[in-house]
Amino acid sequence: MALVLLIDDDASLLDVLSLAFEDEGHALLTARDGNAGLALIKARRPDAVVSDVNMPGLDGFALCRKLRQAGDPVPLVLLTSRDSEIDETLGLELGADDYIAKPFSTRVLLARVAALLRRDALRARAEAEQPPIEAGALALFPDRLEVRYQGKPIPVTVTEFRLLEALIRREGLVLSRERLLSIVRGDEVAVSDRIVDTYVRRLRKKLGEIDPAFDGIETVIGAGYRFRAHVA
Repeated sequence: MALVLLIDDDASLLDVLSLAFEDEGHALLTARDGNAGLALIKARRPDAVVSDVNMPGLDGFALCRKLRQAGDPVPLVLLTSRDSEIDETLGLELGADDYIAKPFSTRVLLARVAALLRRDALRARAEAEQPPIEAGALALFPDRLEVRYQGKPIPVTVTEFRLLEALIRREGLVLSRERLLSIVRGDEVAVSDRIVDTYVRRLRKKLGEIDPAFDGIETVIGAGYRFRAHVA
């Protein structure tokens, strides 16, 4: 049983989602705005968060930004009534793990949250005793979902970590966007494989803030991405 936090200023939707998640066997926390949700995250440490974007006060995007800036990797799914590529890209660039536009199927939302929880549980069991994954100046610590570059910590989301790990473990191999998406998400929910471009752009930005010359993640035009050996 996982502890899931639902944040939405729509009381009726919050009730519907609460019943759906409880029927799936999850323990529930609820909040009506981002500030209340942020307080619950700090106090109760939920296993996953589902948050509306359009809320008064602290909205979903701002909540996401605060969490990631603080280095909090809690899995976060954003909900919004604005179905546009710009909104989706913004949400992912801020560090959300997933994004669903309203109206949506409750079954789809449950499946996406379950996929995030399942991957976290499997990875925690499998990697509890594993040593760091090292590639040049990069070091990944699977048990802590921590990334260090040149010895400096880099805050990443669960999805960003898995994407970087997938590339490093297959160093020198070209991985298509579809293949990368399959590795890092592992579910059957249809999303655009171009989301991978957003994840890669975020990783490059974070690594580039430490070393502007970083070029370890190479774009192979028409094919996908690969991790280059001997990252400086």
